[in-house]
Amino acid sequence: MRLGGKGEEEARRTGAVDTADDQVESLFAPQYQTVNSPIHRAVWDSRVPVELFAPPSDSTPHTCDAAIQRSIDIVFRTRQDGSIYDETGRLSQKAFDQMAEAGYWGMLVDRKYGGEGAPFRRFARMLTRIATIEATMAGTASVHGCIGAVDPLRTFGNPEQKERFLPRLASGECLSGFALTEPAAGSDLTALRTKAELCGDYYEVTGEKLFITNAIPGRMIGLVCMIDGATAVLIADLPKQENGEWQVVPYGLHALQHTFNNGLNFNRFRVPKENRLFPATGDGLTIAYHGLNLGRTALCASAAGVMRQMLVSVLPWADFRRTYGAKINTRELVKRRIARLAALITGADALTEWCSWLIDAGYRGELECVVAKIFGSESLKEAAIELFMKTHGGRSFLKGHPFGDNVYDFLAPCIYEGEGEMLGMAFFKSLAKQHGMAYFEPIGKALHRNNMKTFNPANPLHAWRLRNEMLSYAKWTMGQKLAGSKRQVIPGMNPVLAKHVDFALDMFGKHPRELSSIMVKHQLRLPDRQCRIAELSQRVQDTVVMLVTALYANQQKDEVVIAAADILCDDLRRKLTGQRPSDGYFRSVGKLADMIIDGRYETLKGIPTLPIMRTYD
Repeated sequence: MRLGGKGEEEARRTGAVDTADDQVESLFAPQYQTVNSPIHRAVWDSRVPVELFAPPSDSTPHTCDAAIQRSIDIVFRTRQDGSIYDETGRLSQKAFDQMAEAGYWGMLVDRKYGGEGAPFRRFARMLTRIATIEATMAGTASVHGCIGAVDPLRTFGNPEQKERFLPRLASGECLSGFALTEPAAGSDLTALRTKAELCGDYYEVTGEKLFITNAIPGRMIGLVCMIDGATAVLIADLPKQENGEWQVVPYGLHALQHTFNNGLNFNRFRVPKENRLFPATGDGLTIAYHGLNLGRTALCASAAGVMRQMLVSVLPWADFRRTYGAKINTRELVKRRIARLAALITGADALTEWCSWLIDAGYRGELECVVAKIFGSESLKEAAIELFMKTHGGRSFLKGHPFGDNVYDFLAPCIYEGEGEMLGMAFFKSLAKQHGMAYFEPIGKALHRNNMKTFNPANPLHAWRLRNEMLSYAKWTMGQKLAGSKRQVIPGMNPVLAKHVDFALDMFGKHPRELSSIMVKHQLRLPDRQCRIAELSQRVQDTVVMLVTALYANQQKDEVVIAAADILCDDLRRKLTGQRPSDGYFRSVGKLADMIIDGRYETLKGIPTLPIMRTYD
């Protein structure tokens, strides 16, 4: 039987996810929960809180700054001298040890436990800089600090657990991962099958994990399993040798070639009972969901660094390569690619700064970090395929070329931390939840009381039976029709960027009715309208990216960043309206590309370049 567009089993499982989401929300002060987040307020309030979309400057020195610079210097030096990889092509133990001495692995660990206590905003910026040199080193820090054992222990560990584990994680003695995914459980975490039973002083774990980064002997994992029918998290040290209780399950994986990603088989694997984490509310799903927003922002930060690496590689090639007697960096199509790359970098930078600031300020950032993750991963995919590969042509597929050698790593972030369209639907659900509870849940209950499957507003009997519930919604609808513009005068806005802010604010004025109208149209079967949900979700996300990018660029006071933001916002506007690009737009693209070709894009300074392959002179 289908209930509201869902089978009973699906309803039960999604209900468990909803409960976990509510439990995560309860960890945050009310003013920092999703209903008070910048995006939720921008859509549903009468005024867009523009001040929450523009992080203040952050130039005050921090004690972590020296460790960050040491870490960047080590990655650069080991990359240059060839010691960053071992004989298998993975990040070397030597590099790991040097980064440990620099304080890299303890960036997010409090100083009282031997870490650097870095604000997340500083940490995210560091990932971007590290990723311009070696993306896997940035990714490993993200796994370790955001979704590995560090965040669960910082957030949910008791004092004894923190004292016991965090110094080892901060020192680099143990790198960590998070053993969540299973063969049958990816986006659907309610399908977990790994179980643990308490036997005396130990839990005995039996089950299988899949796609676990940092899963090798001697490292530490947050192990998600079922205990007495509830999801739980155990902090587990993987022994230095495999045995009958646990084995690494290797498999061929095209992505993550510079690090370890394995499966894990457990057969009554023993974990001390005092290693179980107990959140104040909720269960293991609460712990699993908490660190994801850190990881999503970190992914966007790393994407911004990798795209810089791509642009640095494109520029000398475009200056060297000639067709029909002219350099290809004089060609309009190639200039468009250069400009678009800079635009995507600027958008990723803006979202990284914004989301990391919100996290430091105490916000959950559920909606905001989803936008950053989707934009960062989709931008990296576009940059790799449409801009980087096509400009380098056939040389892209040579062994030793950064595209051919790393293409899977450019594409895999679309899956990491939640597949993009799945996250887009979750974004819609979180955005529409309160509105649905306020106006549609009472209608749904009334339908059930009156044995009605759907509501037809043209049917007088339907209108009469639901008159009380419909009155509240009618008042909201009338309020929307009478509402004025959400535009605001923002002092000091660059006029080129001000038009994009105005457009974004206008779009925020339209989104409430768009969201509500499809809830009315599809009613209880809305969960089955996945394509419509994804499409409308993306429209809201694009509006957010426009506003954040324009405000960010305005603060930078850099002509190249402003021009790049202008191009990105123009691209997003046409995507939202269906308009064609103007000749003026193409002139702006060419002007931006020329500034970058002339060396005026400061953010590319100091990024190492690679030799041109198979030269012909």
